[in-house]
Amino acid sequence: MSTRDFIEKDYYAALGVAKDADAATIKKAYRALARDLHPDKNPGNAQAEAKFKDASEAYGVLSDPAKRKEYDEARRLFGGGGFRPGAGGGGFPPGGFPAGSAGQPFDLGDLFGAGSGGGGARAGGLGDLLGGLFGGGGATGTRSRQQAASGPARGQDVETEATLAFDEAVLGVTVPLRMQSPGSCPTCHGSGAKPGTAPHTCPVCNGAGVTSRSQGAFAFSEPCRECRGSGSVVDDPCATCRGSGITDQVRTITVRIPAGVKDGQRIRLAGKGAPGRRGGPAGDLFVVVHVTGSELFGRSGDDLTLDVPISFAEAALGTTLTVPTLDGTVSLKVPPGTAGGRTFRVRGRGVHGKGRTGDLLVTVSIAVPTSLDADARAAVQALAAELDEDPRPQVTAAVRAGGGV
Repeated sequence: MSTRDFIEKDYYAALGVAKDADAATIKKAYRALARDLHPDKNPGNAQAEAKFKDASEAYGVLSDPAKRKEYDEARRLFGGGGFRPGAGGGGFPPGGFPAGSAGQPFDLGDLFGAGSGGGGARAGGLGDLLGGLFGGGGATGTRSRQQAASGPARGQDVETEATLAFDEAVLGVTVPLRMQSPGSCPTCHGSGAKPGTAPHTCPVCNGAGVTSRSQGAFAFSEPCRECRGSGSVVDDPCATCRGSGITDQVRTITVRIPAGVKDGQRIRLAGKGAPGRRGGPAGDLFVVVHVTGSELFGRSGDDLTLDVPISFAEAALGTTLTVPTLDGTVSLKVPPGTAGGRTFRVRGRGVHGKGRTGDLLVTVSIAVPTSLDADARAAVQALAAELDEDPRPQVTAAVRAGGGV
């Protein structure tokens, strides 16, 4: 991509966010677009695939504070419509460039940090700004871009999703993930050439992968159109990948999800993304985890919660409960006179997080029967008469006296 094309792209519009959006808003917008436009959800939809790539490119710049700052500054200097010498608004002043000292013409080398005439380099200037975005300013930046275009290139990062059961998220699990992503062509092994043939150096860019062109006072570098930035030309392309060296492949990989992951957590697996080009390293795989609920347990941080009903007799006389956990059962002693709503802590039976293991919090509730037969009613009435206790003496006394609570 040329410098001009890069600056002319509106990454904020691609993600549908305002220019002052914070990092959380940008991330939320990207994840929503990636979920809706992902090729797995839109097979054969070229328009959705193009929008997905634009959103990924925009997020790659705007999610990096340094790249975002440089991108914003470049667009501020040149305007949203790119380089417009002699134009008003975001371009350069209609009157042209101002004169230098002592009436000397304005030196473009001063703007980009390179002196004129003597050929010496000067530090600073706009070249330093663009250098941060595009790999250096002036001739040095051009050489760097040529080397980057023809050298090894890191593979793309890939994002997928995994849905786990509650106990799998708490205890950890190894799951197979089936996904579609770019990969090295199995026929030509990524060379792009028909088996038995080999690519040769591009005669237009001499293997650099980029070409330069001038437009007015500016020079632009862009990927070579002959070799598409690869630095080499394939005369007899591979029939499987049509000379690109890359095909969309469905692959299944085994991923270990660590214990204690939460719903919505994003896990990074280094080197599990798309393979690199020309011998470059593979990208990373990001797995967004979705956790289903549990019929028994709740979760509070690293602690698990559990509600257990007990009878009135068990609460009054005490009992020993057999309580389920995610990896077995434990015995819990309930002392006599336990009130409903009391919580007991079973240590070490919660979530195995990083650095600590949570606990199991068991809250007991008194189960009251909804209907009683004649014998049961008589027994309860006899017990009430035997106990002859008022559980709310202050409230009862106030009611009898005709006062309030």
